[in-house]
Amino acid sequence: MFRLNNLRYIAAGVVLLSALTGHGAESADSADIKPEPKWTDYLPSVRGTVRARMETEFGHDLPTAARFQVRNARLSLSGSVGQAVDYFFNADFCDCGKIKILDVWARVNAPEHIGIRMGQFRMPFGVDPFMAPNNYIFSNRSFIGKQMCNVRAVGASVAYRPTTFPFFVEGGVFNPTPIGDHMVWNTSFAYAVKASYCLDKTTIATGFQSIRPDGIRINLVDAAVTWQPSARVIVSGEYMYKHYTSDAYRLTHGWLVWGTYRMPVKAWVFNRLSFQGRFDGMTAHSTGVRGSDGLLWTNHAARNRITVGSTLSYIRSKNMFLDIRADFEKYFYHAGTAVPQGDGDKFLLEMIVRF
Repeated sequence: MFRLNNLRYIAAGVVLLSALTGHGAESADSADIKPEPKWTDYLPSVRGTVRARMETEFGHDLPTAARFQVRNARLSLSGSVGQAVDYFFNADFCDCGKIKILDVWARVNAPEHIGIRMGQFRMPFGVDPFMAPNNYIFSNRSFIGKQMCNVRAVGASVAYRPTTFPFFVEGGVFNPTPIGDHMVWNTSFAYAVKASYCLDKTTIATGFQSIRPDGIRINLVDAAVTWQPSARVIVSGEYMYKHYTSDAYRLTHGWLVWGTYRMPVKAWVFNRLSFQGRFDGMTAHSTGVRGSDGLLWTNHAARNRITVGSTLSYIRSKNMFLDIRADFEKYFYHAGTAVPQGDGDKFLLEMIVRF
């Protein structure tokens, strides 16, 4: 009987304490109060890419030479703070031995499928330039993606992607100065806009970019078509036009056509084999940075290139895989062009791990 009475007293005390502290029965306003998110909801997603390679250069009167490189050791963090806010941080801890902060941005996803982003990121322009190392089809990027248009900047952009229509557009305004210095006050800015439309198995993209790397404004126009009739086949083509204002330098044209064929295999841990080919080229090109005489000069001579290769892969998931890639690049220059070291014919062997 003593124990039973004690239990009754304890139960009465719990009910009284619940009433005094507001816990227990649901209050009138409790339906409007959302529970606090768990701390695990804030944990970012961590992704990484490691690219290690060996390459040999020969031909064009260049001495045969070779080198090893850690081409990329990228690590990225991404996550969200609620349903309407997300962020991204991306750094390369070994880009040929150098550490680089690449992307740092935050975005608010407003109603009506609008995203407002501010920070440091790649300007929305081009298709091949937007490929990340874990998405590369070839060991070396195209001339379009590496020489003609390889621009990250600090600024803001607005994107619109409707859910009922396969269309995407993003435009932004940016500092014209390099991303290594955010303290410069500017009297003019850089601009970019990109739009894409997906029609069944074909994606069409176009864009405009206006940059001012060293006092001379440069305007670029781009158009690309990508066709993917199946999971095994991808074919893509892209054209880029670069105009230097005030006739500071001749027009530059760049072009790119590539394709890949993928097939399943069973060879030890590897489960996919792919073959790829590419033809790309560009006319004489200037980066837009003036020389000591105050004039633009040719940083890259006119050239064409044929690339053929093959990739053996172990695919565990979309973001966990291993690629072992072998590529051969054959360059074509105008007669009499002096070919610098690093721009000759190459054989490349590369290992890429994505996790």
